[in-house]
Amino acid sequence: MSIGLGHYLILSIILFAIGLVGVMRRKNLLLLFFSTEILLNSVNIGFVAISHFHHDLTGQMFALFIIAVAASEVAVGLGLLIVWYKRQNNINLDQMNSMKG
Repeated sequence: MSIGLGHYLILSIILFAIGLVGVMRRKNLLLLFFSTEILLNSVNIGFVAISHFHHDLTGQMFALFIIAVAASEVAVGLGLLIVWYKRQNNINLDQMNSMKG
């Protein structure tokens, strides 16, 4: 039995659904970042799989771009998370309703 394009796309859909549930629940800012990463990685799996099976490098280039954007998002997001935790001593999203200084 060989692994075909459908298997990769099913994996991508399952990961996307897991990430979407995590984003919708959004109780903790750190879990929101993890869920966003799962969403982006599921899209990367889909892009790379389709690109591989069509013998085209376009999907792989998009995946590299998404990885770069995700890395910068995590760097900025974790910086904001550390500052927020130092000021408020929690990372609960329900209490982050204002950006007052």
